[in-house]
Amino acid sequence: MSESSEWLIYRGAGEPHEGIDRLPAPPPWRDFTGRDAAAGTGGEGSEDRRLGAHRHLAELHRPGAEELEMINAALYLRRPLLVTGSPGAGKSTLAHSVAYELGLGNVLRWSIVSRSTLQDGLYHYDAIARLQDVQIAAQGNGGATPPTQGGQGAGTGSPGAAENIGSYIRLGPLGTALLPSDTPRVLLIDELDKSDIDLPNDLLNVLEEGEFAIPELERLADRLPDGEAEVLTADGTRARVRDGRVRCRAFPFVVLTSNGERDFPAPLMRRCIHLQLGRPDHTRLATFVRAHLGDEAARAGDDLISRFLERSRSELLAADQLLNAIYLTDAAAPPSRDRLADLLIQRLDRPR
Repeated sequence: MSESSEWLIYRGAGEPHEGIDRLPAPPPWRDFTGRDAAAGTGGEGSEDRRLGAHRHLAELHRPGAEELEMINAALYLRRPLLVTGSPGAGKSTLAHSVAYELGLGNVLRWSIVSRSTLQDGLYHYDAIARLQDVQIAAQGNGGATPPTQGGQGAGTGSPGAAENIGSYIRLGPLGTALLPSDTPRVLLIDELDKSDIDLPNDLLNVLEEGEFAIPELERLADRLPDGEAEVLTADGTRARVRDGRVRCRAFPFVVLTSNGERDFPAPLMRRCIHLQLGRPDHTRLATFVRAHLGDEAARAGDDLISRFLERSRSELLAADQLLNAIYLTDAAAPPSRDRLADLLIQRLDRPR
């Protein structure tokens, strides 16, 4: 086997072998092994993937003056921060950076797709699961008549009882961010420009008022203990909701990201602080690589950083493509290195 192909795990030889044992550790931004352990310790696994496992080596880099000012303006004014820029410019990472530096806990993430609705972000009521539990309990009671909607006819403590309705309600990322707390949560609403045309307008009232109602709980508030129900949250904990309404005390730090694929309505823009992230320079890209792969990888990949910057003047490229190329070409010998880098860093603004 040639030197340039020694890094290959799958060889296309058609014969089973134990090459998978040679597969090295994943790149830090694709390492999910610490996710379970991090779940109860503040989410360090997610921070490593977003900010970089070697982020302590990048401490000399600081955001630009305008970037710092807009972030702090959003914090002071309790307004959402709308961050636009090209793919891989660091828009999503910004939310994780703020949460990490200010000790605001795990970032709540709402990834937007074309079918996303405001309801998805606020809460989900699983009426079907509740009905199934009622029917199973009825079968166990010898076929007693299930309770009617709202819990009438259900015994205290049974699946259909009013006090158990919270078990069938899970708050979404936006709903969880609006729970009352002494310090703000960080909410990332990622790629809002991919949404249906109505979602930006639907967000206006919730972002302005900092509260929303859960009708399923409002209808039963007078039959709940102290008017409260314990519901599930987006980050796997439980929270008490009183009188069927979620009202924030500290408005969350909301980061809305957009790749600039569409314009947003003026009412949304008026309620946001707008930050445009420009094309990163060599220093910023080197810091980005250093934070994820370490100082040695940043030095070894300096030529790839320069080529990436040169191409990005006329092509749409993403910084995570550069990370992939530097990580993978470290295992490949020339001349495969340059060819492999070109295969991994392909322009995003031209159909292939």
